[in-house]
Amino acid sequence: MMLKSVTASFAKVIHGLKVGHLTDHVIQRSKRMILDTLGVGLLGTNTEVFHKAHEYSKVYTSSVSSTVWGRPGFGLPPAYAAFVNGVAIHSMDFDDTWYPATHPSGPVLPVLMALSEALPPSPKCSGLDLLLAFNVGIEVQGRLMHFSKEANDIPKRFHPPSVVGTLGSAAAASKFLGLSVTECQEALAIAVSHAGAPMANAATQTKPLHIGNAARHGIEAVFLAMLGLQGNKQVLDMETGFGAFYANYSPKVLPDLDSHTWLLDQQDVAFKVFPAHLATHWVANAAASVRRHLVTDRALLPIDCIERIVLRIPDVQYVNRPFPDSEHEARHSFQYVACATLLDGAIAVPSFHKCQINRPQVRELLGKVELEHPRDNLPNFNTLYCEVSVVLKDGAIFTERCDTFYGHWRKPLSQKDLREKFRANASRVLSCHTVERLIELVENLEVVGDCSVLTALLKELSPPEVASKSI
Repeated sequence: MMLKSVTASFAKVIHGLKVGHLTDHVIQRSKRMILDTLGVGLLGTNTEVFHKAHEYSKVYTSSVSSTVWGRPGFGLPPAYAAFVNGVAIHSMDFDDTWYPATHPSGPVLPVLMALSEALPPSPKCSGLDLLLAFNVGIEVQGRLMHFSKEANDIPKRFHPPSVVGTLGSAAAASKFLGLSVTECQEALAIAVSHAGAPMANAATQTKPLHIGNAARHGIEAVFLAMLGLQGNKQVLDMETGFGAFYANYSPKVLPDLDSHTWLLDQQDVAFKVFPAHLATHWVANAAASVRRHLVTDRALLPIDCIERIVLRIPDVQYVNRPFPDSEHEARHSFQYVACATLLDGAIAVPSFHKCQINRPQVRELLGKVELEHPRDNLPNFNTLYCEVSVVLKDGAIFTERCDTFYGHWRKPLSQKDLREKFRANASRVLSCHTVERLIELVENLEVVGDCSVLTALLKELSPPEVASKSI
């Protein structure tokens, strides 16, 4: 008797899921993900890494083009538009985070936006079509991560969106373009050979390319599958296939469609209130609480009175950066986020400007930071905590602990605050009218008849004073 194929079961689910499978819960959660991802992507079009990716992409031209966000009038072939827009989404590490650990939306949304614009005008793809394909891309990522206990922890070897995100991108594009079961299976096989990026490039300008590449490679895998390119039809079943990324890979056949449940129904995502690695959000919360013991009203932090700053955090080496030199290092520094929060009371987009990182007060505080790694504080976004203790020279000690920060899936952002984050991000690129129209469209996406209206709005010219804003 032949065992069922895991890869075949994925292809059948990707091909077979219909709009009717979507639940109200999944629709609402995924619309929040889409709105947030659009906003951080638009904000990211002002970053240095986006400018470099945009310049690089100009070598690619095609009669079929999709919009590059923040660049009205400039289009690229869909795969490269998805690449550049994916880079924008992750350029500031401001995009959503799921559990097990990955950034789920960034590899998927730019793919669907690019394809919706590049497809022939008939038949039209509805907002529900986009929501279905988006959720298929999210679901595939989650299912793959549940095949490994290693995926539960903050990664050490490779960046998850460069792996599961590439297959999520391929799955979303396969659904959106209506591939056959066989083509879906081939697209997954091809995508596995495009997947992967080492963690050594975390905290550099190269890390945002991981999201851009996942988006681009997923589309390319689908286009190649549509041309009949073949891969290993058991690629998700094998340790030498997708299992090459995990030391303890244990794949399982997906349930039949009549008993399908969505992982997004069971596990919400985290939305960040400032642009930095998710683990630093616990630190910022605890540091802000400690600061209230040290500073009253608008007084300055008494730096000279501080003897030591102790951070009790999980052992995550790539977020351990005692003296960061760049914005990307600062976004991946427990130490910097703690010190900047103690000084300023909060972290925001400007907190990672070079001039903020190099302030003498910041450098002085960084020299007083010590890390401790309690044995019960595991590197896991679902269970980690942070304690911040400030020890004064007179012997006084002030300690605060954060178990769950605002924006975590256990303490989700309100819809009002999610909208405000989107407005703050998108209004740096688009007019206020366009921003409000995008909010309205995304929040009612399930009744939108033609989802290409979203990309049409992104092509609207912004007033000069908006377009000239810089972060």
